[in-house]
Amino acid sequence: MRDGPSDHMIGMSVNGIRKHYTDDVVVSLSKILIKDWKRLLGRIVGDCLLERGKEMPKIPTTPTSPMSPSFSSAGVPLSPCLATGENIRDKCIEMLAAALRTDGGEKTTTDMKYKNRVRSRISNLKDPKKPGLRRNVLAGGIELRRFTIMSAEEMASDKLKQLRNNLTKEAVREHQVSKTSGTISDLFQCSKCSKNNCTYNQTSSADEPMTTFVLCNECGNRWKVRHFPHQFR
Repeated sequence: MRDGPSDHMIGMSVNGIRKHYTDDVVVSLSKILIKDWKRLLGRIVGDCLLERGKEMPKIPTTPTSPMSPSFSSAGVPLSPCLATGENIRDKCIEMLAAALRTDGGEKTTTDMKYKNRVRSRISNLKDPKKPGLRRNVLAGGIELRRFTIMSAEEMASDKLKQLRNNLTKEAVREHQVSKTSGTISDLFQCSKCSKNNCTYNQTSSADEPMTTFVLCNECGNRWKVRHFPHQFR
């Protein structure tokens, strides 16, 4: 029997005879012939592949330097859906996947710093002044991954956040006071240099008392004076 296109035609012809005739003897002989033909063909193909494998030259191994990654150090088995069947390609995919899984920002040790971080989270969650933080964590408003890296300022109570925001606004306003926009006066005395050469600005809003920002023209000292409503009664 030759190994070529005619082999496939033989199988098709015998199978056609088996389907065309209804005689039990012919059908039985056809089945036996097809079975023997498949077994013989499989043996021939296997021998050819074996001979072809022996003839293929071996790929020389390339020596690796100490700095180059080792293909045997991937460590994580490759998922079957990503496997290509080629050892080199599969090892490369394993190494790339292992590199992508590495996250230097994650906490991997349980040292004292890690324990203190956990204690800080527990303390903030139990703080009765921070019901909003506890509610947001329970409801998923704050993801657990983000909660583990939140700073003390981010976990502060709403009241403390508002106070910090107001102080920041005041600091910005103080630094915005300048000689050119203010009024020069000798009504204020500097506590540092005891001079009365000052420049002042006054600001007021609906929810805050009137505030006078004073700048000493001699030494640069700054301070503020708040005027509460009862002072004008």
